[in-house]
Amino acid sequence: MKNILIIDDEKAICSSLSFALEDEYRIWTETDPEKGLKILETENIDGILLDLNLGKTNGIDLLKNIKEKKPETVVIIMTAYGTIESTVEAVKAGAYHYLTKPLNLEEVKLLLTKALTFQHLHHQVQVLSQAVRQQETYAGLIGKCESMQKVFQLIEKVKDIPSNILIMGESGTGKELVARAIHFQGNRQKSAFSVINCAAIPETLLESELFGHEKGAFTGAFERKQGLFERSNGGTIFLDEIGEMPLTLQAKILRVIQEKVVTPLGSDQTKKVDVRIISATHRNLLEEVAKGNFREDLYYRLNVIPIHVPPLRERKEDIPLLIQHFLNLYSASMNIPPKKCSMEAKKTLYQYPYPGNVRELSNILEYAMALSDMDIIEASDLPNEVFNKEFTFAPAKESGLFIAEGRTLAEVNKEYILYTLEKNNGHRTNTAKQLAISERGLREKLKQYLRESK
Repeated sequence: MKNILIIDDEKAICSSLSFALEDEYRIWTETDPEKGLKILETENIDGILLDLNLGKTNGIDLLKNIKEKKPETVVIIMTAYGTIESTVEAVKAGAYHYLTKPLNLEEVKLLLTKALTFQHLHHQVQVLSQAVRQQETYAGLIGKCESMQKVFQLIEKVKDIPSNILIMGESGTGKELVARAIHFQGNRQKSAFSVINCAAIPETLLESELFGHEKGAFTGAFERKQGLFERSNGGTIFLDEIGEMPLTLQAKILRVIQEKVVTPLGSDQTKKVDVRIISATHRNLLEEVAKGNFREDLYYRLNVIPIHVPPLRERKEDIPLLIQHFLNLYSASMNIPPKKCSMEAKKTLYQYPYPGNVRELSNILEYAMALSDMDIIEASDLPNEVFNKEFTFAPAKESGLFIAEGRTLAEVNKEYILYTLEKNNGHRTNTAKQLAISERGLREKLKQYLRESK
């Protein structure tokens, strides 16, 4: 039985929630935040229902304290004064989700189940990361660095799960390859895998592509056409660049997720569909929610299982593997003998930061393979942009961090502090110890960086 802690300054709320949940969970309740923290330290708490307004205590500050002490504990925020801004702030601080009062007890139960399932999945991925043999390739993906190994292990864990998945990462990092790996390694592999780029198709055509249309639904609709959701029934649909989707269509995607039905344009008949949705974006969707460009409810529906694909500049140790892969690939496709890179060419490729990520490295090597007249690719065979001195990088010893030449000491300090925080999965106590500074000093630095970013 899972352990749930309820922290709310209203005894009536604590009592009603305790009564509603006690059959499924072992419950602790506390109206005093400090006493709640003591329970967290002494008991093995799996989840917390936390009120955002606790008298003189700020719920966001308490949330940050909880995540510092027990980062693996899932926290659901409750408040009677919900705003998009406070939602974004709570999620950024580590909250799993956000509920507004008066509470719907069925919604509370459903959300707790979902949160604890995600917690269990996260734990299983960590266990899997220690148990699975290190491998450099997985279903067409290449990478031996720790961050890519985590992506491989997460794919292996979720490939048979019907939950919606949101893949995040910069352009060119290989988000579609991750989506394909999930589909073709999983139990839906014999059904359709459909791809649509939400940024590349006008809104009127995008709706027709997704949901289909009846004959005569609009000018030029000379016959009935099935949409991607219908054609992907039983399989997977990959919504690339979901952050570019118009708000009107976002509402219709939400309906598909909630009701498992689609309605073609020009029809009043709904059609049932069983489709696993994988979305991808290079944008920060929470920021888009705050700006009013993306629906909050759709964001949480799509972001059931998040996967972050790291940029190439953060996985420099994978560059030799990728170079060899692309040289072999283009040797075969161009029907020319295999080529190698000279030491000078390799040095140039290792130093370049790849704003276009893996896709850019692929293009660079295709260019070099096509234009090189020798068996060895020299630095002079590479395109001019890789020699831009603004992009010269030098590795910091032992850290795995690459620091650009010409940076100020303050900029390097900031970059290294944020890098260390990320490597410690946001755990501030461990980060402060590794940096040999106080937790208070670290907090002040992070506050300073937050002010600078605004």
